[in-house]
Amino acid sequence: MRETELYGPIKALLEAQGYAVKGEVGAVDIVAVRGDEAPVLVELKTGFALGLYHQAVARLAVSDLVYIAVPKPRGPRAKRALKDNRALCRRLGLGLITVRADGAVEVQCDPGPYVPRPSKARRAKLLREFARLEGDPNEGGATRHGIVTAYRQDALRCAAYLAEQGASRGRDVAAATGVAGATTLMRNNHYGWFERLGGGVYGLTDAGRAGLTHWAYSWEG
Repeated sequence: MRETELYGPIKALLEAQGYAVKGEVGAVDIVAVRGDEAPVLVELKTGFALGLYHQAVARLAVSDLVYIAVPKPRGPRAKRALKDNRALCRRLGLGLITVRADGAVEVQCDPGPYVPRPSKARRAKLLREFARLEGDPNEGGATRHGIVTAYRQDALRCAAYLAEQGASRGRDVAAATGVAGATTLMRNNHYGWFERLGGGVYGLTDAGRAGLTHWAYSWEG
């Protein structure tokens, strides 16, 4: 959709609410006025971009009622993109409007002050991971692929024990490595490193041996 294709549906929505609407007034894509109220300003773009947010934030000097409007995202990542940009708009005090391909207008959020509520559960989870992670195996800014987590370090400890001692019972692995959930970790076998041999006994697969070599730098065995 072109920016001009967004104008008609949004104008109709605002006019239905009693606004007088005009396009391209000064530097603003859409201006809507209703009586003595603060004007509603809308910036149109064909997609989310940093420049769009720069424009919209600048408009807050004119009115507290500023929206950005884009075609509604489509595709496999659309839901996440919409969620992330809606959260950003709320943080900045902006409103967000999306227009579907059939012309339907959806107001995702309205402008207004936003005070985020800290999540104690998320903070606790982050600090637990920090405490469990041995050393500092990851370079800040790395992609998620290849990131060393505390879970991977636990798996490496279990794998190293099996490589040295041979097939062992889960409780013995847990006692020797300090990985309390060793049995569950090996049973779930997230990385394909372990094989269950019966009677609570686990062995190391070829993938596990390769993992020990590949991730040797990332933990203290």
